[in-house]
This record gives sequence, structure tokens and C-alpha cells, in this order.
Amino acid sequence: MASPPPVATAGPHSVFVYGTLMEEEVVRVLLGRAPPSSSPALLPDHRRFSLRGRVYPAILPARAHAVSGKVIQGLTDRELHVFDMFEDEEYVKTTVEVSLTDASEKSLAYAYIWGNQGDPDLYGEWDFEEWRKVHLKYYLEMTREFMLELG
Repeated sequence: MASPPPVATAGPHSVFVYGTLMEEEVVRVLLGRAPPSSSPALLPDHRRFSLRGRVYPAILPARAHAVSGKVIQGLTDRELHVFDMFEDEEYVKTTVEVSLTDASEKSLAYAYIWGNQGDPDLYGEWDFEEWRKVHLKYYLEMTREFMLELG
């Protein structure tokens, strides 16, 4: 997996999350902690999609759309690497400018953008609350297994 250009040469890092990583329990399993600093945010000119056959979403650039999520701040280099491995090669880590909704300011952060813009499995809008109700328990098990394999 090629290393994308960094926002900064070393941590702390900020990541805009818009799907399963909005769930604090998932982040806690991945990082062994829940970073204390996260802010509600909006990523303009992007759209969130469901993916056929998968329980996690994808985002792609799309004019006149915006994706709500949050920015997790204060990530170490190791924690950013864990996110990179978790998101896998289907996503491209990209630096984006988000609007922090609680501070009325803009901020740079990484975001994981779906790599296949023409993917026929993209459809509709992914629903975080529905995912939490239906898939969270299974997803936490899968995340724990991922971390055991990652070591």
C-alpha cells in the first residue's frame, strides 16, 4: 500500500470520520482509547453512499452535497497507521478541508475516500443509526479480530 502524503510530518493527526469510525466503541477497540478531542464536522462537496454487500459506507466527491461526521484529533503516528490498515487499500487517504460545526471554523484533516468512483455497488445514503442498531455488535467482534491479526 503506497503511503499518501502526510498532513504533518509527525503526529498529532486529525481524521474526518463519517461511517463506522463515528462509533466511539469501534475507535476504542482500534486504538485502545477514545481520543478525548472530536468535533462534529461537515465535509463539503462530497456524498456518502451505501455499498452493496457491505455494512460500511464510502464517500466520493460530489458537488452540491455535504457529508456530516466528526473530526478525531490528536492521533499519534501509530494510531493513524492503525486507521490506515483498517480502512484498507479500497480507500485513498486524502487531505480535506472540513467545517467544524461547533466552532464555525475550517480545519484540515485526513479522510478516507472510496478509490473506485465508478463502483457499481455504490447506492443510496448510508444510515449511521440503522448501522448501530443492526450491525454494531457483529462489527465490534470483527474489529477485535482485526486487531488480534494486526498484533
